[in-house]
Amino acid sequence: MKSPSEAAAVPLTSSLANGSFCPPSQRKFVLVAAILASALGFIDGSILAIAMPAIRVDLGASLAEAQWISNAYALTLSALILAGGAAGDRFGLRRAFVAGIALFIVASLACAVAPNALVLIAFRAIQGVGAAIMVPGSLAIIAKSYPKNERGRAIGIWAAASALTTALGPVLGGFVLSAFGGGIWRAIFAVNLPLGLISIYLLLAKIPADAPTEKRSLDLGGAALATLAFGALAYGLTAMSAEDGGLMSGPSIAAGAVLLVVFIVFELWQREPMIDLKLFRIGAFAGANVATFFLYFALSANLFYLPMLLIAGWGLSTREVGFIFLPLSASIALLSGPVGQWSDRIGPRFPIASGCLVVAVAFAGLALLTHAGMHNFWTGTFPLMAVMGLGMALVVSPLSTAIMTAVEDKDTGAASGINNAVSRIGGLIAVAAMGSLAAWVYSTMLDTSVRPGIPGFGEPVSAALAPELEATRLAASDAAFAAVSTVTAVLCLLAAIIAWATVSGQRLPWSRAEENKST
Repeated sequence: MKSPSEAAAVPLTSSLANGSFCPPSQRKFVLVAAILASALGFIDGSILAIAMPAIRVDLGASLAEAQWISNAYALTLSALILAGGAAGDRFGLRRAFVAGIALFIVASLACAVAPNALVLIAFRAIQGVGAAIMVPGSLAIIAKSYPKNERGRAIGIWAAASALTTALGPVLGGFVLSAFGGGIWRAIFAVNLPLGLISIYLLLAKIPADAPTEKRSLDLGGAALATLAFGALAYGLTAMSAEDGGLMSGPSIAAGAVLLVVFIVFELWQREPMIDLKLFRIGAFAGANVATFFLYFALSANLFYLPMLLIAGWGLSTREVGFIFLPLSASIALLSGPVGQWSDRIGPRFPIASGCLVVAVAFAGLALLTHAGMHNFWTGTFPLMAVMGLGMALVVSPLSTAIMTAVEDKDTGAASGINNAVSRIGGLIAVAAMGSLAAWVYSTMLDTSVRPGIPGFGEPVSAALAPELEATRLAASDAAFAAVSTVTAVLCLLAAIIAWATVSGQRLPWSRAEENKST
């Protein structure tokens, strides 16, 4: 007797012939399930930055622990995402996708009831493991379910819905946090349960099983080395912000660097490596990835520490700060299509370089704004975030195009996966390194050793301070974030220069072919 999934998988030869394992009547369920699963990660990540001050107060978390609440997830996700994508090929996309979602929501429930920061950090790491399987599976199962002539429209719907959830998640989360108080942060993780269960139900009850496409190696050894290497680097960089961090930061960073070299050597000797390092011999591919690292380093640092400054430093409500991600998501959703077409006509070099410059201007503006002590959210910070959103919209689609066109067709999947991992590693290192920079500037200006009652950077004030002391604390908070924004503005400028020097500026072949047809 066959299981329901096996029975459903039998009469699919016609669908497979059309390039899809899923009958047309059931494809809409694939799309809904993929959108819901994507919403899990997008909402969880964007609201977390808004909720971090409340989490720190509720759990008594230090700045270093706050960094690791973000970085534990980013570490396992970035180190395992390529192995997670290979799992879908090896075991079947539907099976791997369901497993990733299930692990993610179980870890989310554990995060929701975490009694302290260390437990929350541990389950955030497990969340990242689930996300490493879930994130690549979301787009891959759409691509495998829809034939090529319908795939673009389906992916467009998925991308638009993902942008919408990313935009609205922090806005709704900010309103909920303001209305119900800081303790409601646990609901951010608990809401993953109904979304995840609906997605799993659709995948198991409404969608047939797909057959594994190839017996690919998962390269678990490479994944373990990558986790240890980037974990040690992140720990060392984060430890510098702790009171006794100087003792362990140097050895941890050195150990991470050695492990990174070991990882590279290990991958070069692997028959089926997690990362095909030979692709980095291609100048355009290597340059685009370096630009990606710098750009997403800058973006992640600002989006993580700016809400801390606004809520804990300036005393703004989470209701207001929840709108901070809106310009970024809206710009990418509205402009990525037209910018992609423009990039096809003129080549990706100019859009990427100009977009990085625009983002650099936005972050430089934030540095000047905070350094001058101008605490105007709607007339200062929010417009600069809109400028940043415009710059990112200029970059996102052309950067994908640059990565895809730099390699042979057979390597596009690997190239895309590497670029995705690079962007997430950039975010991991950014949160670790820039937190230590902010903490150093803050403590230097405030001299917390002389004034022990002052909260740390990004930590809300639990008791009223004397006006003079409060003014000093606020000035120190502004200076700390200004330092972060200054560094990230410089990195965006470097990204623009690297992109201009390495990425192709020629019109792409299919654009010239279309012009020839029209003439």
